[in-house]
Amino acid sequence: MTEEERRTTVTQEPAETAGGAAQSTVVQRTSRPSGGETTRRVLILIFGIIQIVIGLRFVLLLIDADEANGLVSAILNFSQLFVGPFEGVLRTNGLAAQGSYLDFAAIVAFIGWSILELILLWATNIFRREPA
Repeated sequence: MTEEERRTTVTQEPAETAGGAAQSTVVQRTSRPSGGETTRRVLILIFGIIQIVIGLRFVLLLIDADEANGLVSAILNFSQLFVGPFEGVLRTNGLAAQGSYLDFAAIVAFIGWSILELILLWATNIFRREPA
């Protein structure tokens, strides 16, 4: 369901009473995203966070950020959870030059997580119903 379709509609319908006098009643309808759409949004959020963390790792290693810094260390340690399964896919995990480090494992991990995201999004779209 798109953002334009998610709105509240208020209509007034005349109602006849037993005495013949007309009264107006307010009917309020609210449409919300389906469960499949909510699942799709959550998946995009989760995988977006994973991709941002891997991207930060790639940039921090490329610019030779100080690993003694707490924030840099936390990002590198957290991103290792997502890069770890992809280490060893290539013969080398990185290329070091004058302190900076081109992390091939992070590139492969980014691609791998993106492919997994696409597969899961396709799977959730199988059960998605379009409005008639």
